Amino acid sequence: MNNKPDSISQTSFSAKYKTHPMLAVVGLLFAATMWGFIWYPLRLLEDNGLHGLWATALMYCGTLVVAIPVLWKGWREWRTHPYLFFFMALATGWTNIAFILAVLDGNVVRVILLFYLSPLWATLLGVIFLGEKLSRRAVAILGVAMLGAVIMLWHESFGFPAPRDISDWLALSAGIAFAITNVLIHKLEHASVMVKTSTGWLGVLFIAFLLIIFMQQPLAVSSEVITGALLLGIVAMTLMNTAVVYGVSNMPVHRSAVILLFEIVAGAVSSLLLTNEVIELREWIGGLLVILAAYLTATSQIEDKAV
Repeated sequence: MNNKPDSISQTSFSAKYKTHPMLAVVGLLFAATMWGFIWYPLRLLEDNGLHGLWATALMYCGTLVVAIPVLWKGWREWRTHPYLFFFMALATGWTNIAFILAVLDGNVVRVILLFYLSPLWATLLGVIFLGEKLSRRAVAILGVAMLGAVIMLWHESFGFPAPRDISDWLALSAGIAFAITNVLIHKLEHASVMVKTSTGWLGVLFIAFLLIIFMQQPLAVSSEVITGALLLGIVAMTLMNTAVVYGVSNMPVHRSAVILLFEIVAGAVSSLLLTNEVIELREWIGGLLVILAAYLTATSQIEDKAV
């Protein structure tokens, strides 16, 4: 295998990564917070008769307002690595659909925690496929984040975190798909953020409509509910996904994965405020460890820029 393209990719990635270190961090924290609260409007749509698959499909139809002109202008970027774009679209599609279905039917905090075991997969994939080298500090930060996740998820009735039902399996598979998405985003470092983001949206639509047809899921809701789902896609999904892709594109996989763990905290807070779910002391302790890991990752960004 010729390693020259990879070395060039790493060089240009490093230069790009050092350009806007804090903006990437802020983008990921914004996206993580939004994803931690997105379950609530989704459940409102479901309460009004809109199935999760149709909610996903309609929301991402809303993103086409942005995606179509972006892809029309940037179609040449597709020609460079069409297979990578294709697999990134599929991985992004399953990430979003599996997460949305899981958070609609499962416990919000538990689903988010299982999803955010993804830093483990992301770190391993980053080392294997991107040649990233982990410093002792990076390993320690990852350990703090994972410890926080385990503490939050631990319960004496089922012990160590493990899938128990469909929601759990969907959340876990979404996390693995998200880790794969992150690696492919880095492999496509030559492509613009918006082209990669728009490609991911097409992947969500492809898988969503495929499942709708396969499951013969009818659409029987009012025009107001449909409009609400479309608006949620145009505003929330467009901003959230763009922020994620920008952040992931501008820092190493293991750092973006740890910062996005802040969604656990956002999900815990939102479930506490908007549902009857009780957040126990151990979950708050775990959440604080996640926040600590995100802070240490952000400070690592600043130090790297100063080097």
